Amino acid sequence: MSKNKLRFYVAIAIIFVVLTVIAFALPLAKTATFWISYIFAVIALAVQIYAYPKAFEGESVKSKFYGFPIARITTIYLIAQLVLSLICMLAGKWVPVWIPLILSVVMLGAAAVGFIAAEGMRDEVERQDVVHKANVGTMRALQSKAVFITNQCEDASTKKALDAFAEALRFSDPVSSDALADIEENLTGLVEELGNAVLDKDYSAAQSLCTKASTILADRNRMCKLNK
Repeated sequence: MSKNKLRFYVAIAIIFVVLTVIAFALPLAKTATFWISYIFAVIALAVQIYAYPKAFEGESVKSKFYGFPIARITTIYLIAQLVLSLICMLAGKWVPVWIPLILSVVMLGAAAVGFIAAEGMRDEVERQDVVHKANVGTMRALQSKAVFITNQCEDASTKKALDAFAEALRFSDPVSSDALADIEENLTGLVEELGNAVLDKDYSAAQSLCTKASTILADRNRMCKLNK
């Protein structure tokens, strides 16, 4: 268990002890209003034990960042419920039982809806992030491959052409899509052939392949613009 988690659990335990001491040490009337208020205060504390670890359970910094709305919602709920419960317990003789019951149920429901919505938003952001990383994977791999091939080339004129191709890859749209799948597959195949030609020192073939790859890349860039 991390130190932050331990501190959190200690804080919840302290709040519970303080609440219980106030509830049972003071000479308060143990009416139905008192018990409803006390029970919902304990429920609010229990919600924190579930919600806070859930809010920051992700591994990435971005995931933890998007967990803050979840933590904020549950914290606001806890404070509101504690204030309501303490007021109703202290004034238990004069507050009808339906007031803390209805208000507590409404606040719990609102907190639950907010929690679900915030968690859903975080899950969608994480999903989109994974999709984005997958979508740019093909072009990033081609960029790395082109740089590697360029560094392996010993012929000056061929290396100049490879530099231009690698630079064009660097500034091309990195996001792939289904519409670009075929053209990217052809481009990947040409880059593989280009790498083999450079390793075999067949610079004439390498320059020809580089020209073809540059043409296909230009076609891909045009398709990217048309699809936006």
